[in-house]
Amino acid sequence: MDFVSGLPLSPSKKNSVWVIVDRFTKCAHFLVVNTTDSLDKLANLYIREIVRLHGVPKSIVSDRDLRFTARFWSCLHSALGSHLHFSTSYHPQSDGQSERVIQVLEDMLRCCVIDF
Repeated sequence: MDFVSGLPLSPSKKNSVWVIVDRFTKCAHFLVVNTTDSLDKLANLYIREIVRLHGVPKSIVSDRDLRFTARFWSCLHSALGSHLHFSTSYHPQSDGQSERVIQVLEDMLRCCVIDF
């Protein structure tokens, strides 16, 4: 799990993409969010969009984003019975699947805004 932030506001007033990659199926989910969304809102979105489709994951690899290191997020995963693992800071190879998907997403977004 990771966030792509710093994007211009969409018509629905969102400015980030939450990238979630299923390590087993390699399926990528792109959830449009706002950087100011509360942890409750992100947790509800996660359950509604990810857990609904894939079930509760056994483990999750995430960077050390403040949203994921919060006690609330750890308690949520404890309640769901999954384990939250953090990748090493400044070491993108530890979660290479997400990093590759994010690079493709950024390339696609760049192509969409190029004037021909």
